[in-house]
Amino acid sequence: QVQLVESGGGLVQAGGSLRLSCAAPGRTFSTSVMGWFRQVPGKEREFVAAVSWSGSITYYADSVKGRFTVSRDNAKNTMYLQMNSLEPEDTAVYYCAVKTKGGDTSWSRAYDPWGQGTQVTVSS
Repeated sequence: QVQLVESGGGLVQAGGSLRLSCAAPGRTFSTSVMGWFRQVPGKEREFVAAVSWSGSITYYADSVKGRFTVSRDNAKNTMYLQMNSLEPEDTAVYYCAVKTKGGDTSWSRAYDPWGQGTQVTVSS
């Protein structure tokens, strides 16, 4: 079973920044789109951002556009999410995943496998 490992979450004040990482130890996804999603209790998992296999094409949810930047380093089998100007509404568990199925880039069901998630909490 392939594992993805997220890190970098934590507690930050509104207006602050965090950088999330998603590593795939021992496995390469250099030919796949990879994405970030987030989820709060009682709500569906929400698309945040995705990056093409080469890193040259990126996708963002409207709610994070201009504040978040997704990137990847295929040599390190790692994807990143730089989050700036964080808002309390960004509080969620953030998951990374690999797009291995057909469908829109923003559809969570197009992604598998998933990481275990990392908590991001933004205080006001």
